[in-house]
Parts: sequence; C-alpha cells; structure tokens
Amino acid sequence: METENQRLLHTFAALADLGQEIANTSDFEEMLRSSFHLLLGSVAIRRGAIAQHDRQRDTLRIISGRGLEQTRGIEINIGRARARELASLGASLTLANATAEASRFMDENRELFAAAEIQLLLPLVVHDRLIGVVLLGEKASGEKFTEEDLDTLSALARHIAVGINSHHLLGEVKRKAEENQHLYDGLRTIYKETVRAFAAAIDIKDRYTQGHSVRVGKYSEVIAREMGWTEDEVEGITIAGYLHDIGKLIVDLSVINSPDRFSAKDSAEMSKHPAAGYEILAPISHPYADIPLMARYHHERIDGGGYPDGLKGDQIPPGARIVTVADSFDAMTTDRPYRKKLPLEDVLIDFRANTGTQFDPAVVCAFCRAFLKEIEGKKERRLLNLLHRNYDNLENVTPLLNQLLTDFDDSAMAATSH
Repeated sequence: METENQRLLHTFAALADLGQEIANTSDFEEMLRSSFHLLLGSVAIRRGAIAQHDRQRDTLRIISGRGLEQTRGIEINIGRARARELASLGASLTLANATAEASRFMDENRELFAAAEIQLLLPLVVHDRLIGVVLLGEKASGEKFTEEDLDTLSALARHIAVGINSHHLLGEVKRKAEENQHLYDGLRTIYKETVRAFAAAIDIKDRYTQGHSVRVGKYSEVIAREMGWTEDEVEGITIAGYLHDIGKLIVDLSVINSPDRFSAKDSAEMSKHPAAGYEILAPISHPYADIPLMARYHHERIDGGGYPDGLKGDQIPPGARIVTVADSFDAMTTDRPYRKKLPLEDVLIDFRANTGTQFDPAVVCAFCRAFLKEIEGKKERRLLNLLHRNYDNLENVTPLLNQLLTDFDDSAMAATSH
C-alpha cells in the first residue's frame, strides 16, 4: 500500500509540474522540451521523441526528443486513414501488443523504430483528433513497462497533447487576427480613398475652391493632433474635413460659381449645404460616428449666430469647432472670385477679432501653437506646405500668433473643447 501511495503521489506531482509548465511557458519549444523531460523522468526512460501531426501534409514530424537527436526533423508519411486509426486507439502501444490497425503503422515504420530502439508509442489525441505521437525507448532499469507505468505515461501524454493543441489554436487565432487586420486595413484604405474621391468631386463642382476639402481635412488633422486627440480621432476629423462640404453637391451650380459676392437669395441657397451634407452622410455607416454632425455644424458659431441650428458653445461638437477654424483659414488664404487671398497677418487679425464669438478659443490656440512650432522648425511643415501659395516674411506673423495665445490661452485651457 505504501508503494502504491508513493506511486500515486509521484504521478500527481508529475502531472502538477507538467500542468504548470504548459500554463506558464510561452515559448513553445521550451514547453515541449521541459514537458517531455518530465514525462521521461516520471518512469525513468532513457530516450524518446515527440512527433507532431501535420494535417495539411499528412505527416508526423519529430519536433522534440532526448537521446534521439538524429531523428529530429524526420517526417513520417501517415495518411488520413492511418491518422484516424491512431486517434481511435486512445491507449499506449508497444511493438508487441499493437492492434491490427496500429500494426500496419508499426510495420510501415519498423525500420525507423528499430534503429531508434523505440519500445512504446503513445498517441496524442484531443477531441478524437490526432495531435501527434510520443515515441519512447526502454526504461533505464531495463524492466518492462507495467500497467501503472502506462497509465502514468498516458496521463502525462494527454497534458502534452493539450499543450500542443493549445499552441495550434493560438497560432490559428493569431493568423486569423492578422488576416482580419489586413482585411480591415484594406477596407479602411478603400474607405479613405473613396472619401478623397468624394472630396475631389465636391471641389471640382466649385472651380474656385479646388483642393479646398482636402486642405481642410489636413488642417483639421494638424489641429486635432496639437489638441492631443487619439490616432483614431485624428483620422476621423481628417475624414470629416474632407467631407464637410459634401452638401454643396445639391447647391445650384450657378450659385457656387458666381463671380460676385452672394446676393441674399444666393446666400440662402448656399446655407442649405450643411444640413444637406448631414442628410447625405447620416445613412452611411462611418467608422467615425460624428462625421455627419461635423458636416452639419461646421458653420455654427460659438456665440450662437451660425447656421443651420444656431447652436452655441459646447452645444457644437468638438470636431465641428475644429473644422470651422480649418475651413475659415483655408477660405481666407486662398483666392476667391470676389477677392484675393488675405495676407497671413490679416488672417490672424481676423482670428483674434472673432475668437470667442465665431471660433472656439481652444481650437484657435491649438492652431497657433502648431503654426509656431512649424515656423520655429520644431515640427514638420504641414500647415505651411498646405497653403495655396507660399507666404514670405513668416517672422512677421510670429508676434500675432503669440498675442493670440496670450489673449486666449487661459480661456482655451478652461474651456471644455474635447
């Protein structure tokens, strides 16, 4: 009884060690090596190997072993039918006690097993599927394997089978995740290219503002980054900038391309485009939920004097407040039919006069900070390179940028703009 208890305790200890090894080791090769050494040590076996079943190639490939280094990497052709036969056995096999089904496998590979002095084969099976086999040599004592030895080895082998299968499953999940990520990235690329095509279509309709939508998207991106938005949020605001004027597609062409300042009637017609943009974009399932709202509200004002809904302050979505600044900056720094582009000094004077009424102070300050960093060479020249024509004498606008920050940075910090 004492010997039996000791054997049971030894088996439980080996199973516990093996379970911990499989659970804690992320390195597959190390897990196999350590687990196999535990199995060999459980009944003092000299040599052995683990062969993994490759279902695609219908082979058993030796992937780990001890005392049989010359067999590592050897592949044994097995076939689907033979794999099913081995999986159905569910017990250890010796060359002497093999069933009729297993005997065919043993006979087909007798030369290899004899050269490696293999005495015992343990199928590794999970959910009736062959995972591989354990090939074992004789015990160090030279004694025959007892029923208790075979029970112990079979229990340990089942743990190793689970470890190999788990590795397979994790690998498959990783592969599927990579495929899905690749598909997702492809869809996002298609989406962004489609959006840019829409932006080009919007701007082509208006011969005076070609490139406007793309520039507004990129200005919005720079501002959002300066405000600390996440990458996904920055991508969303860029898309919103591209699409903010999509409602112009329903505006009469003669109004859009009028060479004169708008009449009251023309202004009423043009003022329909934010709401129309929302109606166009709302039914679309965008990756970024607020894009339709940014199109609708990019002509709202902080003081409530904008359109179409007369929102004020924090009622206006943060993204729309960014697009408003980007849209106005591009409008003032490009030629229009009724006026030439404004000098940068005049643009910044306009910003200073209308911050807190038309523009959100936090957004204007973020714009100014980004602009200063580019002028000072601390940041890539994105705002400056996007300007329709190169501006000279940038040192002249630095005091104005600093003055804007002095005047509005405190209120910008206090404002809840994002």
